[in-house]
Amino acid sequence: MPIEMTELRHVALRLMPGEDLRGGIEAAFEAAGARSGFVAAAVGSLTNAALRYASLDGASEVAGPLEILSLSGTLSPDGPHLHLSVAGPNGVMRGGHLLRGSPVRTTAELVLALSDTTRFARETDPVTGWKELVFPDRP
Repeated sequence: MPIEMTELRHVALRLMPGEDLRGGIEAAFEAAGARSGFVAAAVGSLTNAALRYASLDGASEVAGPLEILSLSGTLSPDGPHLHLSVAGPNGVMRGGHLLRGSPVRTTAELVLALSDTTRFARETDPVTGWKELVFPDRP
């Protein structure tokens, strides 16, 4: 059953050169004090990217310079679930789970959509073995 998010507010931020993309998103979400959220928009560039590919445990480093092509994901007090796609100077695209260790090259402009009423949480799912999104306040 889907959950309806109402009463969204938006937080816009710009990360500066050297700031960690994932760390900056986590810090902005925590500072906002929201119960849930998602990435509404993201553009910018990275020096390199730390990604976790599907079914792998460790990080893979994608050498830069890189342009952010897309960034999507959910935000909860238990941590984010973020997917990033980037392209290098030759236009080859790579993507995966965004991990810490992805420093901004020139800028990262982000808009986060946040809710103070709907709560997201992440709990280990016995079927997948991963921490998955749950809605603890759902009737």
